[in-house]
Amino acid sequence: MMIKSAILLVFVVLPGFAASVLSAYYLFPEWVALERHQRYYQQLSQSPSSTMRDLSIAQAAENRHRINCFAEGVGVLLGGIIAAIGIHGLCTLPPKNAEDP
Repeated sequence: MMIKSAILLVFVVLPGFAASVLSAYYLFPEWVALERHQRYYQQLSQSPSSTMRDLSIAQAAENRHRINCFAEGVGVLLGGIIAAIGIHGLCTLPPKNAEDP
């Protein structure tokens, strides 16, 4: 029984948690960059001297960071789901005294 718990912990719970933490680590700097580019795009769109080329470049930069934030957010969620599956497996293991000899 202890082997099954160790296997679930090492191969499911910990990698899921690690994937979630790693994705969150890369998500926060990308979120800051998205906010910065969004403010720049808004400022540029309100400027009377901006051209369509400037707006297109600023919009592309904002969309790039938006897509990256989405991808990292999905990584956080998928890592959490994998960890939750492992925790569920640990919780549904039969008790130690119900084990057959």
